[in-house]
Amino acid sequence: MRRQPPAGAPTAPPRAFGTAPSSTPTERWVHTWASMPQLTEPANMPPAPFTRDGAVLADATLRQTVRVSVGGDRLRLRFSNAFGGAPLPLTAVTVAHPRRGRAGAGEVEPGTARAATFHGKTSAVVQPGAQVVSDPLPFPVGDSANLTVTVHLAQGQASTDITSHPGSRTTSHLLAGNHVAADALPGATPVDHWYFLSGVEVPAGPGTAAAVLLGDSLTDGRGSTTNGNDRWPDLLLARLRAHPATAGVALVNQAAGGNRVLRDGLGPNALARLDRDVLAHSGVAWLFVFEGVNDLGCAQATEAAQKQVADELVDGYDQIVVRAHAQGIRVYGATLLPFGGNDYDDPAGCREAARQSVNDWIRTSGRFDAVVDFDRAVRDPARPARLRASCDSGDHLHLNPAGYRALADAVPPELFATG
Repeated sequence: MRRQPPAGAPTAPPRAFGTAPSSTPTERWVHTWASMPQLTEPANMPPAPFTRDGAVLADATLRQTVRVSVGGDRLRLRFSNAFGGAPLPLTAVTVAHPRRGRAGAGEVEPGTARAATFHGKTSAVVQPGAQVVSDPLPFPVGDSANLTVTVHLAQGQASTDITSHPGSRTTSHLLAGNHVAADALPGATPVDHWYFLSGVEVPAGPGTAAAVLLGDSLTDGRGSTTNGNDRWPDLLLARLRAHPATAGVALVNQAAGGNRVLRDGLGPNALARLDRDVLAHSGVAWLFVFEGVNDLGCAQATEAAQKQVADELVDGYDQIVVRAHAQGIRVYGATLLPFGGNDYDDPAGCREAARQSVNDWIRTSGRFDAVVDFDRAVRDPARPARLRASCDSGDHLHLNPAGYRALADAVPPELFATG
């Protein structure tokens, strides 16, 4: 039986459940960098001795650099165990400025390393399928600056199913032992992949919002320069920085090589990962969709199969628009690039006909809030089923840095004007 207070005793005010104290307003954060989590393929695992039977990165230090889009005076880190086969124990994490601000640097500027915490603790365990967000860390970082994140895993992850982003185009560094506070990692093993780290957030100031880029290897940057940050999203970011109305836009690259809209390829398909990789991200105002060439290239080169995949792509794009619009997000579409001369090309031209059909729908359906004609930006005027030679990386599908510059230049900055 509930005991009543004595007569005349002071009574406590009613306890409110599910409400935050009025003196603590909710702070708005925005993703300033992210990578699409993937199940790591055998060829992209950490090299020996960092991968052993049933354990990965045991008693190892992992140092990674990422390039933020908008800066801030504080930040939060996100680590993903989306595809992990066991809990991911993070023993210690630090943030620092890379030496000379360089992407892929194994050294940090002396004295800049700061320890990240998780609910006040210096360690955290990320359960399988989950992610963890660090406490806000006072650490000033500038617009378009590189950031170093170093992790020590004392136990490692007790599984060879781990979460990574293979197409980092950025060098990371592995070294046995605990070196999270070290300025340099002599003897470290370089790898061009990101592991576990999936996002960086900063407080969102006035006029700050994020644009998420949903795509495949052409947005992930295959053909760009390792540690050069010359993917088309990087080059577009520089253009946005130059305009006051778009200087506060964060670009979040959620692309992966081999990814498809409709069916799983390298990583879950775009329809399956839309909630995790776009809608669940903080501060998203725009979604840019540039994906579908792998759907055409992986379907049979027959008229019937290509018509089916083209029709399904149209339905898939429509679903993406509907789901993003429900969250108040504007959706922009880009036309698919030519691939004449690549292995995707077929003698009968069935895939090229399907590409033209899909591009016609993108241009004319009115379903997207705006359309950017990437096809026109890089195709060869004399042979429109092929890339311009000056833009071609050599495989007739992916672009070189000049081609990525052409894509970035084709995007009107005013599409991302805030306020």
